Amino acid sequence: MKFTTIRTAGVLAAVALSAVAFTGCTTTRPSDKASVASSRAEIDAGVDAALSKLYSSVPGSREIVAKSAGTLVFPSVVGASLGIGAEYGRGALRTGNATQAYYSTTAGSIGWQAGAQSKAIIYVFNTRESLEKFRSSKGWTVGADATVAAGTVGANGSVDSNSIRQPVVSFVLTNVGLEAGVSLQGAKISQIQP
Repeated sequence: MKFTTIRTAGVLAAVALSAVAFTGCTTTRPSDKASVASSRAEIDAGVDAALSKLYSSVPGSREIVAKSAGTLVFPSVVGASLGIGAEYGRGALRTGNATQAYYSTTAGSIGWQAGAQSKAIIYVFNTRESLEKFRSSKGWTVGADATVAAGTVGANGSVDSNSIRQPVVSFVLTNVGLEAGVSLQGAKISQIQP
């Protein structure tokens, strides 16, 4: 077998394992409306906190989000790895200040890695077309369904103007602020009913 075939199989296995491992995170009883409302309120509160952190960490980001067609926010994407890595998080799509729908993100990786981390991932849809393509998909994969530009901070300390010209821009926030150069390639995003 070629190394790329083994690597592809490993990544697919990591994604499958993470989906199985995190299934309990999104499962609620249909009759338990209080639990559903609580879960949605928890996600929405996390989205508010992640956006506040983005606005305080990245000058100019508030204006970009305000002008966008929509913003998809995953306030806590948790990843763990020991050779094979997996990430999972839940978030919400907002247009204006209103939540439109809830989503999950999963990703897998393979290589020399060990540890666990949590980060916030924010996708800004700068065009109506990119947002509609995302919303009409039955599962959206970064890199396959859309190219996502990494939001960067320019020499002036604000969001780089080239970033905001892209149809979809992502920001990855860790405990120390904006993380530069992060590839989200292969992340799978699907609508959920929390």
